[in-house]
Amino acid sequence: MSQRRAKIVRDTKETRIRLWLNLDGRGRYRVGTTLPFLDHMLELLSKHSGFDLEISAAGDTHIDDHHLVEDVGIALGCALDKALGDKKGIARYGNFLLPMDESLAYVAVDLGGRPYLDYSVPFRPQSKAPFSFELFEDFFQAFAFNARMNLHVKLLKGRNNHHIAEALFKGTAKALAQAAGRSRSSKEIPSTKGRL
Repeated sequence: MSQRRAKIVRDTKETRIRLWLNLDGRGRYRVGTTLPFLDHMLELLSKHSGFDLEISAAGDTHIDDHHLVEDVGIALGCALDKALGDKKGIARYGNFLLPMDESLAYVAVDLGGRPYLDYSVPFRPQSKAPFSFELFEDFFQAFAFNARMNLHVKLLKGRNNHHIAEALFKGTAKALAQAAGRSRSSKEIPSTKGRL
């Protein structure tokens, strides 16, 4: 059985990222991006997917958090794509309906190699900002396109922004765990095309 792991190093004038991903892990994580709320979401993604994840990231957050959030999404997407390899034996599809207190999110994923994001998540206006929640759309866009996956993220209901964000990341984790999971036929590519 091949090891489904990847290491990504991304250095630009705006960000510096070191990321390691193991798809066949136990949900262990060590995350430090200098953005505590993003760290929390990435820890949830690791824990609830069962993927081991290590990230060390920093960037020009004295200007804005956007570059760092987007580039972490890029690096994570690249790592997922690389770790999946030829995608033999994966389930390919996954979906999950995730309740988080008053919030409810639905996430569906296809690891079929065609990047697409359908993101419908209206966060609430906030008086105190621990995080710019609109940046999560940029994160998921970068993640989906660099992982070459089709990703649908829908908020069905929600009031509290923290709970909404948790529902998105936990739901994505569960859907990815299904899609990246091994199917009964470990030597076949799940496509009539013969490749993904």
